[in-house]
Amino acid sequence: MLSRHFLRSKVLQTVYAVHADPVELSVAEKNYKHNIYRLNDLGTKQVSALVHFAEVAGVMIDEAQHKYLPTEAERNPNRRLPNNVFLNKLAENYDFRHHCKESNATWGGVEYDEMFRQAYVAFTKLPDYAEYLASKESFAEDHQFALKLFKFLMNHEPLRDNLFSQSLLWEDDFDQIAQYNFMMLKALNENLDESTFIPVMHDDRVEKDVEAFEFSRLLLLNTLRHTEEVEAMIRGHLKGWEYERVASMDVLLLNMAVAELTEFPSIPERVTVDEYIELSKEFSTERSKLFINGILDKFIIELRSAGRINKSGRGLYDPSFNPQEED
Repeated sequence: MLSRHFLRSKVLQTVYAVHADPVELSVAEKNYKHNIYRLNDLGTKQVSALVHFAEVAGVMIDEAQHKYLPTEAERNPNRRLPNNVFLNKLAENYDFRHHCKESNATWGGVEYDEMFRQAYVAFTKLPDYAEYLASKESFAEDHQFALKLFKFLMNHEPLRDNLFSQSLLWEDDFDQIAQYNFMMLKALNENLDESTFIPVMHDDRVEKDVEAFEFSRLLLLNTLRHTEEVEAMIRGHLKGWEYERVASMDVLLLNMAVAELTEFPSIPERVTVDEYIELSKEFSTERSKLFINGILDKFIIELRSAGRINKSGRGLYDPSFNPQEED
């Protein structure tokens, strides 16, 4: 489920960590794998929050119904939320329950009760909740409501803060993983039952996930193996500029780009260049995209001349091409 662009960013984080605190390749590889699999824990925690919220809603509705002096609405409550068909089917799904067990992704316990109770009170005051209670009962309505509830929970600050406290890396990844989960939940339909396949962020049962992870693992190892070589290449192409003044993140990105250009013949050069320009926008300085683009143009010419780039098919890159000249 994780895109290659996202995995490249995770490799970059690992390369940065090794640059700051050098470790053996085997240790770096182990740490990278651990961090990727930990994303399954985060993703499952996010989805399980949706199911637990409905459970808490049911408890609070029952409590209000048995108050000493309940209101009319409390005596005869609308139980659409705890009875939500989509959420109940999800809760009964074997894959979902297995993921929760594997990731220890439960929200039970006194330490979480108050957080979910406050979230429930806040949510019941929103127009989305009132519209749902007044809507016609159907799987489609329950499904759409669950998606709105998921968005609410993923933006609920106490829940976010709680998850951030569980891992230093999760704050950076939270919104991206939530987006993946939202699309996964949206793709489920009325056929959802106990046997429905529920993917996680990285799933060893999914061939594309396995291939993407293997790509990123090899990218990490090849990047770390050739740092001195790439440093020499960068120094050789700097004109009127000292190597020490180059942003350290740009150096790491160029290391990764060279590894990808030379070790992955099936990935077009254009894809690689575009990917590292985008990563420079996300992780480095404002001017880095221009520097990365210019240096990679020179690298591609140099590496081709040395016979170290062997690409075929679509996406071949022409460093001398300027799209403005065609206008």
